[in-house]
Amino acid sequence: MTNPVNKLSARALLSLNIVRLRREKGWSQDALALECGLHRTFVAHVERQERNVSIDNVEKLASALQVPVSHLLKVPK
Repeated sequence: MTNPVNKLSARALLSLNIVRLRREKGWSQDALALECGLHRTFVAHVERQERNVSIDNVEKLASALQVPVSHLLKVPK
């Protein structure tokens, strides 16, 4: 049986992983935004899959979350 997570778009995977990692750190969207130098509403839009995000901003998010960029696009275990 195929796992439905394997069929997620890159945008959905990015969102899923950002939310998961942010919550694991106990951070609000405001805290993540502050850590990566982005606006809170931008972070909220990325998490809701409402924004296309540049690779530069993906790098900022990954750095703030202390993971490699590739981790933000991986299917969670």
